[in-house]
Amino acid sequence: MPIPRPIRSAVMAALVLTASAVVTSQSPQTAVSSSSLSASRLTALLEATSSNIDWMPGEVLVKFREGVTPVQQQSVLRVLRVDDPPPSVRWIGGDTMLVTGLQDEDPKRAADALGRQPEVAFAEPNYINHLFSTPNDPGYPSQWNMDLINMPPAWEINHAAGTGVTVAILDSGFTTIQGNFLFRIWNGTAFATFTVPFARVSDFDNARVQTGVEFTPTGDWRLSTGQIALFDTVGHGTHIAGTIAQQTNNGVGFAGIANGATIMPVKVCYGPWDLQLYAGVVGLTGRVRGDEGGCNVADVATGIRYAVDHGAKVINMSLGAPAASQVELDALRYATQNGVFVSIASGNNALEGNPTIYPAAFAPQLDGVVAVGAITRNKVRAIYSSFGSYVEVVAPGGTAVGSPADDIWQVVPDPGGLSVRLLAPSFASYIPGNGAGTSMAAPHVAGVAALLYSQGITNAAAIEAALKRFVVDLGPAGRDDQFGYGLIDARAALRGFGVAR
Repeated sequence: MPIPRPIRSAVMAALVLTASAVVTSQSPQTAVSSSSLSASRLTALLEATSSNIDWMPGEVLVKFREGVTPVQQQSVLRVLRVDDPPPSVRWIGGDTMLVTGLQDEDPKRAADALGRQPEVAFAEPNYINHLFSTPNDPGYPSQWNMDLINMPPAWEINHAAGTGVTVAILDSGFTTIQGNFLFRIWNGTAFATFTVPFARVSDFDNARVQTGVEFTPTGDWRLSTGQIALFDTVGHGTHIAGTIAQQTNNGVGFAGIANGATIMPVKVCYGPWDLQLYAGVVGLTGRVRGDEGGCNVADVATGIRYAVDHGAKVINMSLGAPAASQVELDALRYATQNGVFVSIASGNNALEGNPTIYPAAFAPQLDGVVAVGAITRNKVRAIYSSFGSYVEVVAPGGTAVGSPADDIWQVVPDPGGLSVRLLAPSFASYIPGNGAGTSMAAPHVAGVAALLYSQGITNAAAIEAALKRFVVDLGPAGRDDQFGYGLIDARAALRGFGVAR
């Protein structure tokens, strides 16, 4: 099935949150609200996703050179000739800001104008990334992928399975709330109030799942207590989390690689139901299409920095696009400089001209960041898997064609309850779901990295070196563009660094 792709975005100073509560619970303790996106920006977001525009209209990211003062920054922005109302700005990190609300909706022109100013290091559009696959539709015998990377003997070596390590999953979220909530949803002729149920995934140890955080144009949602109300409206993030850390040996569902690790859900990607639910906040009429969604670069970069600053030791990013963002590169540098290992999907674009996919293509220049391609159960490159000089290792990703048994299986939200054809979604039931893509490959690497970290290899560059050194070489001898250095081998990596019992 088609593979959704994440959106990238740009930021300047302090972004004003304008939306107010849309959701209330049937219980006062669990009332929910959201404040993030103006109606005009939501309209622009819908326009971008429905028209396959590669960036957010009217938005640009700017990084100023060191030492540029706030007064000089404002002077630089005058080259945009902005009329009233003035644009909104939000800082992404360091000296980089996101500017939104520009009258000229072509951010390329704005970025070019800003980039010519001596005070500016670079300027770029707020590009849109896309998720690389979506789970669609049970137990360990279905998980051929675990045997392929030699997980059973690896678990014998590392019984703790990553205990004490926090893995951040930058994706479409993970449902950490439970209960029934009221939302205003467009019913075709008017807004009506619907009850929407939420439930946590039973096959996860919720004591090891953090509440999470959301950086998307449609969030964050909050309970009346102020607690973040995180939920996955796509299922992609839930599937990725399962491969990394789903409970194992509990007689339920599927197995996870680092099943003792703690999951930090960082929601940076949104889907059709995120947009539809938020439309009820700002009163935007109409129904959202089923293929709308993405992950803004600004939100991705913010999510990386948040994960680093809040204790993550491993980050998984199953997202990307054929556009290089300096903002994402800076954020990835920040991660590696702080000892955090990052696994990134290489992309699913091999059949679409095989363009270079970012942020995966940054991996070769960053020790501690690894770009991951996908192979099938027969150890051949999956036909969709992007390839090139930036691919460093491969992992099981499924076929995406033929038998579902050849895909990667984990628990996912029931897609019937999430169908955009329904008047209201349900986030209260989960089923076995198969997915295929480099999105599914990357979390294998993140999971093994968490095992290595828990055994004392706490340097991100050393984790990358271990993964590459103990691969199973595929294709021509040595590194090649199809398989990188080869297929990761969990047992060999753990034993190779002297951590075998």
